[in-house]
Amino acid sequence: MDRFDDCPETALHWHRNGRGAVLATVVETWGSAPRRVGAQLAISGDGHMRGSVSGGCVEGAVILEAQDALEKGEMRLLEYGVSDDDAFAVGLACGGTIRVLVEPVGAVLPENVLDQIVAARAARQAVAYEVNTESGARRVVSTGHADRFRLDRSGFEEDGHTFVAIHNPPLRLIVVGAVHIAQALVPMARIAGFDPVVVEPRAAFGSEARFPRETIVEDWPDEALDKLGLDARTALVLLTHDPKLDDPALHRALVSDAFYIGALGSKRTHAKRVDRLTADGFSPQQIARIKAPVGLDIGASGPAEIAVSVLAQMIAQLRGGA
Repeated sequence: MDRFDDCPETALHWHRNGRGAVLATVVETWGSAPRRVGAQLAISGDGHMRGSVSGGCVEGAVILEAQDALEKGEMRLLEYGVSDDDAFAVGLACGGTIRVLVEPVGAVLPENVLDQIVAARAARQAVAYEVNTESGARRVVSTGHADRFRLDRSGFEEDGHTFVAIHNPPLRLIVVGAVHIAQALVPMARIAGFDPVVVEPRAAFGSEARFPRETIVEDWPDEALDKLGLDARTALVLLTHDPKLDDPALHRALVSDAFYIGALGSKRTHAKRVDRLTADGFSPQQIARIKAPVGLDIGASGPAEIAVSVLAQMIAQLRGGA
């Protein structure tokens, strides 16, 4: 999934302010297309735009089509070929073809349907927007499409007419413990599409100098997690190696929907952790959710390599990989 954008929110704002709005969505690609399926572009009636469907290759043509569709109040399904030269200009080796669904808000995409999408995104609730390009039927659902939600994969269903746009909350990484591994893991995770948060009650560790421009929460871990929340789009990594800090966080995590829980420490350290959690009343199934020792076994040496192994394990857990 592309990093969280605000095209639906922008389109709804423009529509409600009387400027007119269109949502253009990439619904199919062939070859080396500049943007993946589900990428969006919001266009206002006065020509402003937000987002991208091609990285700049066909935006001009899509804007003209969108404004004409807005004026006529009709849906359009467009197809564009991206030349090798244009693809090279946006960093791709060769060109491709994209199909773009153009939906004027109000006349085609009902305001209440778009409002449902926007509200769900604000509440960090995963929803899917279904549109039948033949009948024009549209709805927002929160169930079904399990594989699409897990893989962040928008696309057409087997009938070839029902397009499903996945709106997942942005991925989050909460790191407890502002140690050296965290200094490597946080920027790596941000590049991979996660919004990281560092939880560290020890002021000397969680300083701006060590984590420039990052979100640092100085509360005790259980208090921080109560405020931040742990949902199915959140990974939690515990790096303090201190039961006084890690265990309160685990008490919150093991009863949450967090998709990944990782904890630093040797097998011996984890065995002691298991004993403590068992004594605290957690079941073997709950405790088995903890990835410990944290990270894939790739022979990592040093903080940066350990961070790579942790990030890889997080992604494998999210996508159903090894």
